[in-house]
Amino acid sequence: MTHTINDVDIAICGAGPVGQVLALLLYQQGYAAERIALYDAKTAEQAEQDARSIAISYGSRQILQAAGTWPVKSTAIQEIHVSRRGHFGRSLMRAADYAVPDLGYVARYGDIIKPLQAAISRSGVHIQRPMNVTALEEADDHVRLTLCKAGTEEISHISASIVIQAEGGTFGDQEQRSQRHDYQQTAIIAHVNTDAQIAGRAFERFTEQGPLALLPQEDGYALVWCVRPEQADHLLAMDDLQFRLALQTAFGHRLGNFIKASARVSYPLGLNAQAHATTRTVSIGNAAQTLHPVAGQGLNLGLRDCMVLARTLTRHLHDTASRDTAAALQAYLVERQADRKLTIRITDSMARVFASSPDGSFSQALLGLGLGALDMVKPAKRMLAEQMMFGWR
Repeated sequence: MTHTINDVDIAICGAGPVGQVLALLLYQQGYAAERIALYDAKTAEQAEQDARSIAISYGSRQILQAAGTWPVKSTAIQEIHVSRRGHFGRSLMRAADYAVPDLGYVARYGDIIKPLQAAISRSGVHIQRPMNVTALEEADDHVRLTLCKAGTEEISHISASIVIQAEGGTFGDQEQRSQRHDYQQTAIIAHVNTDAQIAGRAFERFTEQGPLALLPQEDGYALVWCVRPEQADHLLAMDDLQFRLALQTAFGHRLGNFIKASARVSYPLGLNAQAHATTRTVSIGNAAQTLHPVAGQGLNLGLRDCMVLARTLTRHLHDTASRDTAAALQAYLVERQADRKLTIRITDSMARVFASSPDGSFSQALLGLGLGALDMVKPAKRMLAEQMMFGWR
């Protein structure tokens, strides 16, 4: 049988953390650096200067270690306090209860990217930036990519045996996928400081309009406050003091007083997911599933995608008896199905309680009771903690 020699074996569209981790794992497991190509619309400087806060689970730390890109400049989470505002019911998860040094970490996007780009440079895998992939044409033995270099608008083409879509964007910018739900919620993002910070403790506080997360970061907390759009507009229009007072009312005084808040940004929240593969293409990370930020599982689910896909494609690379790309990609989808479904179900169910229920409804009260019961039912608490830390991989 004659095999077509394409320009590269693997083309990865999107050089964020998910795309770069996948490239590094493939390289470590036997793919030649020159046979892997990465494309991204951002420059390296733009990626490294991105100050967004990202939650990294302990399981994701293990994947980053496997890729050779840990340590990452980050703040450790040793405890997570989960509660419902103004009601009975809370749960406290501690790293010591699960024999791990930390439950997770909070890092800025740019600080995750820097060690990744250093490892990519050492490997010899090439990232083409700033480069847009404007079209894909799939044939029997290859995928033809049309590339447009940002700035010069120069057009080029390359052929690849397999194309990985790893550039997801945000919910408000994406095309509709098969599983989509607009929660009619907006996330308010900021960095805040209090006068009674508790080192290493993260908070997930369920309010009548949605979850409010405070994640320890550097000298304060990364805030993710999910509210209805009209409330988001109101919060964004407030001055600094008004905003801190509103936050104080919503969160309470477990951390003392809120004494400082950075500039605020916002983005709409929704579920947009579809496990999709063709004969020679597959989507991973945010390109396959965009989630509500409750429980902070977006990047973590994407990194588990990387680990499983790298393992599946490595088996395909070394299987001299078969070069059935379609079978390899379908095997990946099957292996990821349980973890994806469970993670999506958990985050979607928790988000819908607040997005679609009236304030103080029975479903919201039921969630509060569930939080209280969680501490008493240890096996259930352990299962939830392990899913959030490790998933199924």
